[in-house]
Amino acid sequence: MIKKIFLLFVTVFGFSQETTKPVAAFDFLKKYINVRDLALSSNQDEIYFTVQNTNEEVSVIAYSKKENKKWIEPKLMNFTGKFRDIEPFLSADGLKLYFSSNRSLHDSITKPKDYDIWYVERTTLKSEWSKPKNLGAPVNTTNNEFYPSLAKNGNIYFTSDGQKSLGKDDIFFSKWENNKYSEPTTLGLNINSAGYEFNAFVSPDERFLIFTGYNRVGGLGSGDLFISYKNQNGEWDLSRNMGLEVNSNLMDYCPFYDAKTETLYFTSKRNSTTNLGFKTMEDFEKEINKYENGLSRIYKYQIKL
Repeated sequence: MIKKIFLLFVTVFGFSQETTKPVAAFDFLKKYINVRDLALSSNQDEIYFTVQNTNEEVSVIAYSKKENKKWIEPKLMNFTGKFRDIEPFLSADGLKLYFSSNRSLHDSITKPKDYDIWYVERTTLKSEWSKPKNLGAPVNTTNNEFYPSLAKNGNIYFTSDGQKSLGKDDIFFSKWENNKYSEPTTLGLNINSAGYEFNAFVSPDERFLIFTGYNRVGGLGSGDLFISYKNQNGEWDLSRNMGLEVNSNLMDYCPFYDAKTETLYFTSKRNSTTNLGFKTMEDFEKEINKYENGLSRIYKYQIKL
């Protein structure tokens, strides 16, 4: 009965599911007990992601590249490791990598600041990355800016807890025009609320937006992934929960959608561990160390949006 209800839900609201449940995204990520924020290149040969310690105080950005049809062992980005770097996003041409960080504005200052959106760039896909550059005003403020996501036309979507927020954390938008960003605006009550909305991914053509809403009425618990489509008037329709086939009763966040393979990647703290009446330490360790063990893991799910 539940599956029939969900199939009706996805038919009415414009997306369809292909598999029954999310699965581990990439084998090389399984060894990290706390990993999030996946960004995949348009050529599907580079992956950038965040690795953290258990309490998330230490946070670095790592990457892997596909060589001879195999993913190489992940390496740290050359700029990361000193401050708390999170939430990488790769531009469509692969020449800019955006991220959020509490790094100081000057190399001579070691004290962290509020979170800003930064980027590194390269001249070709084989070039070295530049030093981090602050995206600057009007996107960055004295408050926190997180989770950059850019459309093909350069428009940027991000999370902020600034004074213009309708609640706690909100999703904001800034238009790229005349080689600069416009003053950011909130996406309004069809997306935001008096609570927490964060981690928005916008499709390259700005056709849809996926984000996390925290403890929303009608949610499955904690953070759920929601989706909104842009209507014929260029406005975002009322966002809708992506359903129990995607969301769990724990935190689901950090979405990224690859249209080429129709794959939704996202982070989840879902937990399926149970007390099985263990007889050996081997059985116990196997249960608590499985992928769905309540820690931040990256999942993938086949879905047409």
